[in-house]
Amino acid sequence: MAVFHIDNARWHNVPFMMKCGKALNERKAEVRIQFRHAPPPLFPGLARNELVISVQPDEAVYVKLMTKQPGLGMKLDQKELDFSYKHNFDEKTPEAYERLIYEVTRGEHSLFVRGDELDYAWQIFTPFLEKLEKVKPETYQYGERSLASADELARKNGFERSKYSSMR
Repeated sequence: MAVFHIDNARWHNVPFMMKCGKALNERKAEVRIQFRHAPPPLFPGLARNELVISVQPDEAVYVKLMTKQPGLGMKLDQKELDFSYKHNFDEKTPEAYERLIYEVTRGEHSLFVRGDELDYAWQIFTPFLEKLEKVKPETYQYGERSLASADELARKNGFERSKYSSMR
């Protein structure tokens, strides 16, 4: 797991965390934005609201929100507003390589980078990759959810895992 920061006023103190691995307990690629509680929190200890963009295996965009259950009581629960492709469209979404091969056969270039864009990308990432070559990866058991050290790094950077086990 790695934590990145963008050095400007808008993103000051906002961590960007990347976590990846092979042979984990599930295969997924997603962008998860966890919103901080507004100070002072009205109900301390609640799960944070999140915006999740799921890329694979199930393409979806959903928002996890803490809501008050209807009625006179004050019971709070986490619910989802969900837009998922498999529930809203009958057509199968093509895999990434299927789409690329299809576009190549049509002569479509919009999904591919230009040469100068690729040169700039290498200028940005080469120093990072050179430093990364010196890092020894941690090992973990096949099928684990995550490394304990990755969970601890996320916690230190303000990420809170939801205690609502029924949620994804």
